[in-house]
Amino acid sequence: MMSEIDDRAVLNLNSVVYATDFSSCSQNAGFYAARMAAFFSAKLLVAHAFTLSQAALEVEIGNRKVSQQRVDLNSLVSKEAHLLGTDSSKAIPLLLEGNPKYAITQLADSNEPSMIVLGTHGRTRLERGIIGSVAEKILRSTGWPALTVGPHVPALTSKNFLFKKILFATDFTSEAAIAAAFVVNFAEAFGSGIDVLNVVEDDAMDDPALLADVRSRYFSVVDGLVPHHARAFCDPKTFVAIGDAHDRIIEHIRDKSIDLLVLSIRNASHLRMEMRTSGVFQIIVDAECPVLTIRR
Repeated sequence: MMSEIDDRAVLNLNSVVYATDFSSCSQNAGFYAARMAAFFSAKLLVAHAFTLSQAALEVEIGNRKVSQQRVDLNSLVSKEAHLLGTDSSKAIPLLLEGNPKYAITQLADSNEPSMIVLGTHGRTRLERGIIGSVAEKILRSTGWPALTVGPHVPALTSKNFLFKKILFATDFTSEAAIAAAFVVNFAEAFGSGIDVLNVVEDDAMDDPALLADVRSRYFSVVDGLVPHHARAFCDPKTFVAIGDAHDRIIEHIRDKSIDLLVLSIRNASHLRMEMRTSGVFQIIVDAECPVLTIRR
């Protein structure tokens, strides 16, 4: 995904994989996918993964005919691709048979380097615990950057596609340095400013001297994350907040009019971004801007 040229991380997208379920929330994600593909001159793959119903399976096996389910889904994905295509680029419709968790990630792998774009309905935590979330399962499975558009993200227009302000919520890990390359790359591509936020959940941070020490150490780490060549255009601003990571990140998005949130995902961190239903996915669901997740 990233290549090094003169010590700069450069985005080199070959494809944008838009995973759709044909819902209104998914459609907003589709508009983002089309704009991303056009912006980075990448091919747009409009994909829907499905499993045959028992009735459709019996038709296709017994009569060796195409089931109505497959016909209908082919029609839907073709219409969506037609809607998202532009004069300069064509969206390619793909109907994938199988579990979306595997089918979408395999499609991205076979068209690398890729970015996956998807929407989520934002079901309640209880519902996700029982039936799971397709979007969440895809995020768990892919190693490619994924742009997720939640239910609170405003409908895309030509104005709000420009990511004027990016929030990078991070900690002191080595994974953060990898994600920082993507943040800087996006900022350079879109002419964005960058806010870098660290949330401290320890109650001991009520001590002003201790908090000052944490801030000082964090700011020095941020200096290492943002290359010198990028500081002139992205004007990075650093913030340390105390409290629940979810609440502080959502507040920052609202208070600072953030257009894109970037999260670095690993197995565990003090931000609780361990790819379980209660962590990063709830931030994605509640965010009023798209969320780009970088998993390492």
